[in-house]
Amino acid sequence: MIFIDTHTHLNDSVYENEGVDAVNKAVAAGVEMMILPGTSLSELPSMKALAAKFPDRLRMFAGLHPTELTDDPESALEVIRKELDTPGLPYVGVGEIGIDLHEDPAHRERQMEAFDAQCRMALERGLPINIHCRDGLDETLEVLQGLPAMPQGAFHCFGGTPSDVERIRATGDFYFGINGIVTFKNSGLRDTLPSIGLERIILETDAPYLAPVPYRGKLNDSSYIPLIASAIASALGVSIEKVAETTTASAKRLYRL
Repeated sequence: MIFIDTHTHLNDSVYENEGVDAVNKAVAAGVEMMILPGTSLSELPSMKALAAKFPDRLRMFAGLHPTELTDDPESALEVIRKELDTPGLPYVGVGEIGIDLHEDPAHRERQMEAFDAQCRMALERGLPINIHCRDGLDETLEVLQGLPAMPQGAFHCFGGTPSDVERIRATGDFYFGINGIVTFKNSGLRDTLPSIGLERIILETDAPYLAPVPYRGKLNDSSYIPLIASAIASALGVSIEKVAETTTASAKRLYRL
């Protein structure tokens, strides 16, 4: 079986040997490729350095997370534009971008403006978006509906309800990133998966966060992707081989891997 982790922060400083060991561990577990999401300007050097060590295994997103906006967002966004336009860098999308009113409710308008600007960057370059949405679905959909065209993309770390799925699908033909939350005992996400359907699910870990059971509360890494796939398979009544095949094909199609 071959898997793709579509959202993993293996360049985070919590990993030993600058993330190299974590990448090798994931490859040994059958994870063929991993995508490193951009959240801030400060992490660009570590992200690019790790990606350069694994040109056949790692790809990147460039973007500003809604809680990582600087005091001068436009200058920071200009750096992201230059990154996306730099020849030879393996960027496959714009992300992790979106709205987070759980951590930063005071800057709703600034978050919406930055999200809008980055969505337009993606449209101009024909790139998909990777969306962070926490307590901000109304605002996220408002921005998306105001764009000149609907970008392709995925809702990262999706944990919503069937109603949320319906609203998102009414807006655009998006994918849904499912991670270790689906293994949590009290999570309602397993009940939402049928509303999404296997064809619109892509796998992610969001490592180093949200390690799946039985590693919940410990350091997460991309080698745990098969545990997430197994939980999805159980919830949907299909084989893990089918989950691997379908989600890998979807990730390759969305991010042109």
